[in-house]
Amino acid sequence: MDEHRGRFGGVEPICRVLTEHDCKIAPSTYYAHHKRRTTPSARTVRDAELKERISKVFEANYRVYEARKVWRELNRQGHHVARCTVERLMRELGIAGAIRGKRVITTLPGGQVERAPDLLDRDFVAGAPNRCWVADFTHVKTWAGVVYVAFVVDTFSRRIVGWSAATVKETVFVLDAVEMALWQRDRDQHPVQPGELIHHSDSEYVKYRMSRAS
Repeated sequence: MDEHRGRFGGVEPICRVLTEHDCKIAPSTYYAHHKRRTTPSARTVRDAELKERISKVFEANYRVYEARKVWRELNRQGHHVARCTVERLMRELGIAGAIRGKRVITTLPGGQVERAPDLLDRDFVAGAPNRCWVADFTHVKTWAGVVYVAFVVDTFSRRIVGWSAATVKETVFVLDAVEMALWQRDRDQHPVQPGELIHHSDSEYVKYRMSRAS
């Protein structure tokens, strides 16, 4: 439009012609766009300033600082900014700090094993205790190393009825959480009845209908 507005006598005539050709553009849309190009918003200006400061902090610290450390350094320098803003701007700049240690993988593909059916059909609502337990495990990084934590939740009360912690991922690690859950329900005088409970988990567990062993 800037190129042809003199020829057509302004922006409005151009918009009318475009409207006649099913390309509706209001003059106000053009003026708003033109203003944004010539007068950047306050956020755009601040983002540009912060990107420069972030780049300086990143380069001054041998390109190893990740968003949390860059954010702390900026605040120490008196530039008060939200951590999420630093994360967003670092993504836009295409920079990321170094992450210590190896990535911990808790789920491994098991393509050679037939997948068990979903006995719950994605319905996790239980009408009574000991009808549906869901299980999973995660990891926690500590100064001594990685600790794996398994847990079993009764979906009726959303209570963790059993849990286990270990430094290795082995079968006994997850079974201990189930054994604790069974013991816990016995102690609370709500023992698991054979054939009533479904134990549901992801690919690292085995999905199966569980009955109390005699």
